[in-house]
Amino acid sequence: MEITLLIIVSLSLFLIPVAKSQGGLKSGFYSSTCPKAEATVRSTVETHFKNDPTVAAGILRLHFHDCFVEGCDGSILIKGRSAEINALPNLGLRGFEVINDAKTQLEALCPGRRDGRVSSSSKASNLPSPLDSVDTQRQKFADKGLDDQDLVTLAGAHTIGQTDCRFFRYRLYNFTTTGNSDPSLSQSALTNFQTLCPKSSSGTEQVALDKDSPMKFDVSYFKNVRDGNGVLESDQRLWGDPATRDIVQNYAGRIRGLLGLRFDYEFKKSMIKMSSIEVKTGAQGEIRKVCSRFN
Repeated sequence: MEITLLIIVSLSLFLIPVAKSQGGLKSGFYSSTCPKAEATVRSTVETHFKNDPTVAAGILRLHFHDCFVEGCDGSILIKGRSAEINALPNLGLRGFEVINDAKTQLEALCPGRRDGRVSSSSKASNLPSPLDSVDTQRQKFADKGLDDQDLVTLAGAHTIGQTDCRFFRYRLYNFTTTGNSDPSLSQSALTNFQTLCPKSSSGTEQVALDKDSPMKFDVSYFKNVRDGNGVLESDQRLWGDPATRDIVQNYAGRIRGLLGLRFDYEFKKSMIKMSSIEVKTGAQGEIRKVCSRFN
């Protein structure tokens, strides 16, 4: 799957106004008033991706964190003391330079497009956490109009990107406060993770979320979850729940997964569904000249 295509939707929701069309989002909304808008976003993403392929995971995470707090309104981009970006789950977000670059080009190309109205709330309690049970994850997704299929599918974005040791090291050394490890981890994964994240380390060491193909958007993540090699506890728990396990197995299997085609298809669908969460349309919103601040 071409990673740059996956994050066009993300940047479009940040930068390009949307309109409802038969209950969903409408691509090409500015085909007459700003015909080069989407092409400009695409070329900006491709340029940054060629210079730093790791930015893809950053943009996907930005989009996810924005949509799960008061909807897909670009509020994650606002800077300020009480801004959403300062909430603990949002620390370490990256990829802002891609959005700012695209926004600058769009403003020069077609000044004054309408971006979504944003809030300055720092609440992030609705964001899924690595510690969430599947039931908790399921409820948080259901609250946003997403189902089990979307939950597992969007978790598949962890096929690229990294995480700090501090977010999962407890699984290696002190899972139940008695010094044992998480029994859902395979022995090979435990040994590997303990090497990458020593008990006495600072916890800032970074580990790939997909040990086999961290720079390729594929179904390797699901195979890791199936085999007990999931890095985050919330990922590994998807295998422990009967409903989500079946979806993981479908993606991981060569036959039922149709050699990765099933995940490719479903991921695009789930991304569009997530991108539709509480978006601002029509006369709503403020036309921000700079993404990071109100006018």
